[in-house]
Amino acid sequence: MQSTNQMPNMTESRALAPLSDMRPATLEKIEKAVRKVFAGFDANEVTMVQIAKSANVSLQTLYKYFGDKQTLFNTVMDIVLGRLAARIMDHLQGIDSVQDRLRKTLWVCFDFVDSHPDAVMVLSSVSVSRIRHIAIYENKELIGAFLEVLEDGQKRGVLNDTVPLYILFDVFMGFISRLGLMHIMRQTNAPINKEFDALFVILWRAISKPEA
Repeated sequence: MQSTNQMPNMTESRALAPLSDMRPATLEKIEKAVRKVFAGFDANEVTMVQIAKSANVSLQTLYKYFGDKQTLFNTVMDIVLGRLAARIMDHLQGIDSVQDRLRKTLWVCFDFVDSHPDAVMVLSSVSVSRIRHIAIYENKELIGAFLEVLEDGQKRGVLNDTVPLYILFDVFMGFISRLGLMHIMRQTNAPINKEFDALFVILWRAISKPEA
């Protein structure tokens, strides 16, 4: 007899029901359950049954809308990161200063760390091969907008122009990832943004154009 964790991939037999048909409250419960369960267990050990119980929804509901565990994970994390991306895009609007735009972006990202520690823990444990399946990581509009800020900074002579653009991008993202993860791992009571001004100075010195 086949176990519930080995149920056949429902996407092989029929199309998934659109998420727009799901009640927002139900999707919110599933999102919270995915973040909680994947943050507490190895991804390979997580089962659809665990997620269904944590979300207090039926197993059939998960298979109806997501089909399998990997699709469920990718979809939920894309929703979570999509909201972060929308906030970043919004904060990049109407600000001319490169420093101010990067400052706003860093603040929004650290605010995400403070408000979604479980999501940060989950993303830190996902392999590169799996993380590429989360659609937001291929969002050309978001990545393009951020690279445009960095490129503008190089052209204005504000940011370091002795390294390729992608190096600045990696330094910025690596700064957020490492500090965010360790802040959560240390179980610090104060929010990471409490030290925001000092942290931004450190980052700015790392990517700004060295003084002659």
